[in-house]
Amino acid sequence: MTSQKSALPTQIKQTSPRKVSLDLDPFASPAEYYGKSHGPRKVAKSRTYSANGPRLEGVEGVTTLRRRQSHDVQGDTPRRFLLNVEETRKTLLAREDTDHNIQITIEDHGPKTLALGTAASGGYKRFDIRGNYMVSNLLQELTLAKKYGRKQIVLDEARLNENPVNRMARLIKDQFWPNLTRQIDGRNVFQVARDPKDWTKEPRPRIYIPVGAPEQYEYYTRIATKHPKMNLDVQWLSADPSNADYVRDLNEAPGLLAIAMERVEDTPEGEPDFRGLPFVVPGGRFNELYGWDSYMETLGLLINDRVDLCESMVRHFCFSIQHYGKILNANRTYYLCRTQPCFLTDMALRTYERMDHSQKSHDFLRFAMLAAIKDYYNTWMASPRYDAESGLSCYHADGVGVPPETEPTHFVHVIQPFADKHNMTFEEFVKAYNYGHVFEHELDEYFKHDRAVRESGHDTTYRLEKVAADTATVDLNSLLYKYETDIARTIRERFGDHLEILAEWHAEAKPHVETSAVWERRARKRRKIMESLMWDEKEGMFFDYNIKTKEQTGYESATTFWAMWAGVATPQQAAAMVEKALPRFEVAGGLVSGTERSRRRVALHKPNRQWDYPYGWAPQQILAWTGFQRYGYVEEAKRLAYRWLYMVTKAFVDFNGVVVEKYDVTKKTDPHRVTAEYGNQGSQFEGVATEGFGWVNASYVYGLNIIDARMRRALGAITDWETFSRMTEASAALGEQRGRLLDRMQEHGQEEEHGIAAAAVAVHHTHHEGVPHSHEDALAHKAVHGQEERVEHHGPDGWAHAPKNAVSV
Repeated sequence: MTSQKSALPTQIKQTSPRKVSLDLDPFASPAEYYGKSHGPRKVAKSRTYSANGPRLEGVEGVTTLRRRQSHDVQGDTPRRFLLNVEETRKTLLAREDTDHNIQITIEDHGPKTLALGTAASGGYKRFDIRGNYMVSNLLQELTLAKKYGRKQIVLDEARLNENPVNRMARLIKDQFWPNLTRQIDGRNVFQVARDPKDWTKEPRPRIYIPVGAPEQYEYYTRIATKHPKMNLDVQWLSADPSNADYVRDLNEAPGLLAIAMERVEDTPEGEPDFRGLPFVVPGGRFNELYGWDSYMETLGLLINDRVDLCESMVRHFCFSIQHYGKILNANRTYYLCRTQPCFLTDMALRTYERMDHSQKSHDFLRFAMLAAIKDYYNTWMASPRYDAESGLSCYHADGVGVPPETEPTHFVHVIQPFADKHNMTFEEFVKAYNYGHVFEHELDEYFKHDRAVRESGHDTTYRLEKVAADTATVDLNSLLYKYETDIARTIRERFGDHLEILAEWHAEAKPHVETSAVWERRARKRRKIMESLMWDEKEGMFFDYNIKTKEQTGYESATTFWAMWAGVATPQQAAAMVEKALPRFEVAGGLVSGTERSRRRVALHKPNRQWDYPYGWAPQQILAWTGFQRYGYVEEAKRLAYRWLYMVTKAFVDFNGVVVEKYDVTKKTDPHRVTAEYGNQGSQFEGVATEGFGWVNASYVYGLNIIDARMRRALGAITDWETFSRMTEASAALGEQRGRLLDRMQEHGQEEEHGIAAAAVAVHHTHHEGVPHSHEDALAHKAVHGQEERVEHHGPDGWAHAPKNAVSV
């Protein structure tokens, strides 16, 4: 979010309130809504009547006398408020932010109401906004207005009582994605190249250029020369950038790795100029291009019509494979030996399907498939990741010594006993160990598995702790099966079953021409191996396979559903997974990453791990939804999506618009509060959350495409799954009963009206039998049938968060 002040006037001109101007969309993005001047914006004078004034029968526009109300009745014109930004914000925080964290949540004990002056009356007449949701939305809007330099604003009430589902989806599209978008080039390389994980004595911005990109070396060298105050260090990268000893030595001078750029118009001096291709980062504190986060983000970006961003991220990954040998964990030097879960083929195909199928898009697809094939051969089907005996692949990052990107004290508890053994300080031992002056096999094993866990993306989990490099996981081998089937289908359907491998993409000792039959055979072989070594018929699950012990691990992980996403599972296996495996993982907020039974009891010496029970992550939800849909389990996919969306929406409504990296999916009140290592990105902000978190943003818009309209209405009313399910089942039962009654009446030749009347009687009796049987059921009933309801309850687990007219879509 930019902090630059608008150059336009900040004071509202005095204009006649009777002249209506609706030229600004009340749901415009913050950049439009607050970035442009509110000065020229006129407001409408709505007809209002005194709440206790005379009302006459028979006079148009005048109603009978009503009881005294707390505010004026609104006419047909949408209500707007005239606000002094800083004054209103201070008053609001003083009244409502009782825990002083510059957020307004259900845990604050303020009155949850504030009177605002209407713009139509020049601020003279007041109207109360009520409830936690509207009050916290007001704080968010005032914070955004302040960031855009606004002193006084005209604020649409529609932004305060907006359906929460619509609000979050709108913020993701108009605010979160733009604020998570980055580019790397001469305009910002100084800031981006600075690394908070540079623990050296003299950190400085530094960028490394691969030998295959001389134009980038010349470009960044010119930038550094023209701007010496940057202190930018431009370095060539080795021709063998994955060499473990070389990468270790780079830890003495860590830096950013160059990624793809595009040629633009030459500089005024006639020099070649370039611009960085944009990409989306996981969270606001990141500046690097990350691996599987980018794939998950693509799924949401495509729904939001940002095909351009998806295309550029695919090109970045292709650049990384071409110049660094793999898709990197992220583009920093200490990640040169480490990749991440491979989604490139699906990412490229989904993007291609949204492009205008011109020669340019055809070339894009060819480029991506060539990169994926090279990645498949050189990364996943080569040592140390490929196990020839089993025919499966493992996460197994290269590297020597202690991973440098962690906090300096991260491994103290592991290393200190060895330092004591050698009579060294911690720092002395780390240096001696990294450079081979001391040898400790136990430490070698520990860091081998630690690097593999980080490469898996599932850092950390007891599923992989101390065994990761020896574990052929369901997730990785499902991904490789998807690679094989995607490549086969694309070669057959898009390239005439004949894909020539260009010299720069050719892997040693591999064919120069690829055909679909070869890749189809590979896929069939992998599926057969996975069925033999990973499938457990009794448990109805795929399990990871330990290549050393030659046994299934038995650890119950939601990654089992990746086999359905990739198409590995047979229809019979999919049915067994839905019947036997799904109940073990389904909880209030969707799918939990692993079961409590597998994690076992945690204690002081065995703390929680963030990829285990009770935590849930967006990638696990997204892939499971897609997998269930693939095999025809649409209702299960909808239910799981609804549970996840409800949890995210409820936290968003109750806790000042919070959207975080991961959730405790077993909690019903504050699932965003996670007590595991690395904290929870996205939970720390003041006033307003402006980025969300990449793959949670994507899961939200992706999930909304899975649920139906009736579910979306109920979600807008913050209706949990159990309540919604009871009411939909009751509605279905009543519909069936009505149908049977009509059939019987028609059989006896009676009029349909009698059947309807009889059905109404049946409905009456059914309700007296207990449906709906609670206030929540009644609310859900209204939501399911599209009726409006404002919920007012201020308990910490209640409904104060539900906005007025929340169920309208």
